[in-house]
Amino acid sequence: MESIASREKFFPVQDISEVVQLFEYELEMNKEPDLTLLSIVVGSIENLLTCNRSNVLPEQNDVTSCTKLPVIDFKIVNALYKKFHSTIKGYVDMSQFANLKFATRELVKRVSDVIWNSLTRSYYKDRAHLQSLYSYLTGNKLDCFGVAFAVVAACQILGFNDVHLALSEDHAWVIFGENSCETAEVTWHGKGNEDKRGQSVEPGIASKCWLYLNGYPVRCNRYTEVASIVSAINPSLNVNNDAMEVALLQQQLLWLLYDKGHLSIYPMAIGNLGDLEEVNPSPDRAHCSVLFEEAIMIARTCYKNMHVYPYTYQGGYFYRHSRYKEAFESWANASDVLKQYNYTRDDEEIYKEVMEIANELIPHIMKVVSGHSAHSILKDPECFAHLLRFYDGICQWEEGSQTPVLHIGWAKPLVNTISKFDSQVRGQLIITSEVESAEDDENCNNVSTLKGIVATTGDEQKVRNDWLNLNTNLAKIEDSAESGNLHPNIKELTAACGEKLLNRDFLIQGGGEPFIGDTEVAEVVSSAAEKQTDDILASMMATSNAAYRQPKVVLSSEKMRGLKNLLLGEKLNTHAISLQLTAQSQVQVGSKKSSFRDTSVDTSGTASRPKRSRRE
Repeated sequence: MESIASREKFFPVQDISEVVQLFEYELEMNKEPDLTLLSIVVGSIENLLTCNRSNVLPEQNDVTSCTKLPVIDFKIVNALYKKFHSTIKGYVDMSQFANLKFATRELVKRVSDVIWNSLTRSYYKDRAHLQSLYSYLTGNKLDCFGVAFAVVAACQILGFNDVHLALSEDHAWVIFGENSCETAEVTWHGKGNEDKRGQSVEPGIASKCWLYLNGYPVRCNRYTEVASIVSAINPSLNVNNDAMEVALLQQQLLWLLYDKGHLSIYPMAIGNLGDLEEVNPSPDRAHCSVLFEEAIMIARTCYKNMHVYPYTYQGGYFYRHSRYKEAFESWANASDVLKQYNYTRDDEEIYKEVMEIANELIPHIMKVVSGHSAHSILKDPECFAHLLRFYDGICQWEEGSQTPVLHIGWAKPLVNTISKFDSQVRGQLIITSEVESAEDDENCNNVSTLKGIVATTGDEQKVRNDWLNLNTNLAKIEDSAESGNLHPNIKELTAACGEKLLNRDFLIQGGGEPFIGDTEVAEVVSSAAEKQTDDILASMMATSNAAYRQPKVVLSSEKMRGLKNLLLGEKLNTHAISLQLTAQSQVQVGSKKSSFRDTSVDTSGTASRPKRSRRE
């Protein structure tokens, strides 16, 4: 890293554009950006504008006044910078780690101990504005994310550039070693977990806990770590008000990082940018809805769809703009991600998020749309399908977990919501299980296969006849096998199959010799079809098209599959539905199928911000 003296030309900082220039310089220079310097600068601005400040705010349309910042003098920044350097170098005895090319677990543990032992002994899980090194250096206070970031910044000072952040949606740890193949806890999550520092996160990944994202966190490089500094900025003054200057600073810095491609693997940062754009759209920039879609695409392509918050960001946007059907779909997609995990006590933040959706937002939607015209979402079976998919994911999240999720507090809002859809709407929905859906997909594939063969061969009539004959022959053989009355020749064919090659024309058309080069075995199956092939194919096509037109939901949880008949009944048995939902889950009975590799400080619900505030 360059000497901090070379950055003196950017001070004093007193305008947002000057902070952007400093960040741009750090991102474009040949060497790594200085995490310590950037964290001190943005932390000082955030704390000066949010802590102990009156609620007298600039007008929202007064952009000029919002760009002005408190004067940040170089002498103060330099003093804090040197204090952090001296603390780390003074307490980490590098003679014990001489000639190391890559960091070791012992080194990472030592650095995290230095940070941890210098903090005040209070508990800061839900406190805002404690994520920066400015908070650490001026008050010895850090939240969970702040501790993990401080460890990485300290390792950068010591010259170990292989140590990087790994960010889940509510936790942070470090990766280190050659090819960043080692992991270590360096901070806490919840009370009493500080003894995990230095341990691998593999047990958390193996437990399928959402906190560790099944081993698909954001694995940072230096530039993504700069993005985490910016994404962690918290503009809130209180529950209802934000400091507009801090929000605008965060917005412009995120766009700087976005334009340079440093948010391309960071869906939570793009979600934060989308939230900021919704409140204060930037001219000639992508609409916030486009940013929410981009965050979802990154989560799907880079992280095997293991991230939940991109969908809740999008769902919140739709909810605030009264696009309720789309909100239902986004929340159902979020629940589809949750079903890949087992619920644990560490999943408190996502539990609160989902519970708010289920028990506050959806009931509010039902109140708003009740009594509306025939175009209401209550007349739309697809909305009912999204609702069932949302609860199916929650029930699946509960299955296989040691701790139940659903209780009567969940059941009552669900029953009330379902009762708003009349029986005609509910009856239009096709409810299947995963097994039944697989069979339906196979039938649809058969139709697609027929079309493909016809397109390839150009002989439609021959393909149809061959297809019908093959299915007729197979049906006869299956019927004979089930009755136990196999034709003697079938037995001979079966015995000879291991020694000779079957004739394809014989299997499809029933003519010719059964085996290639064999003239002794008689014909076994005759092809006689009374029904025209055109009628059969037309029927298959009609069935397939009808299935595509009718809304369909595939249920995977035991609880929701058990509710199928109750949900489609003309009269809802609300008591039975409540009993089924709140019944004791089959915890630890059969593990869920895993599509991920077996290989997670409070990042505050956004992988870096102190408990993402939920705007109504």
